Amino acid sequence: MNAQALTPACVILAGGLARRMGGGDKPLRPIGGRTILDHVIARIKPQCSALALNANGDPDRFAQWALPVIADSVEGFVGPLAGVLAGMDWAAPQSEWLLSVAADCPFLPLDLVSRLADAQMQNNADILVASSGAQAHPVIALWRVSLREDLRHALVVEQMRKIDLWTARYKVVHVEWPNEPVDPFFNANTPEDLAAAETFLK
Repeated sequence: MNAQALTPACVILAGGLARRMGGGDKPLRPIGGRTILDHVIARIKPQCSALALNANGDPDRFAQWALPVIADSVEGFVGPLAGVLAGMDWAAPQSEWLLSVAADCPFLPLDLVSRLADAQMQNNADILVASSGAQAHPVIALWRVSLREDLRHALVVEQMRKIDLWTARYKVVHVEWPNEPVDPFFNANTPEDLAAAETFLK
């Protein structure tokens, strides 16, 4: 298999509580006349074989996007690893690889999958993590779906919550992107971030 053949299923992680934004669904906030989620989908959908949204609560609020909406299988808002596991369970019948991305990153790179896949082929890694400005972004990553039972055990039995603690058990490769003029992994966490994103778009 070559890197071009590694076309993963993708889950957009939207299961957070958005405390710094005052609650609600961050991906539904507008930037440049479109929701953040619209920007994420437009940039990531062409790179993947299938696309789903990981979100908890009433899925109907995302109905206009006509995507599968999958809730965390581990209850209690235990963090992004629960969303990754939900994505792995959904992807397992169709793909050996899962791409996870954050639902609040409107500027995701258009070469995200191709560069992560190239790194996988070169290193035979289990997990490929995006990085920019020497800062890793562990929720934006390519995962072997075969790790899902290990992840389930870590979440349910070990009650592990920190991504880095779990990924340290496997072969992880970080793939670096430039963070100028705009960090492609910029995420909108606060109202000030939304204003900055508007400026970037212009």
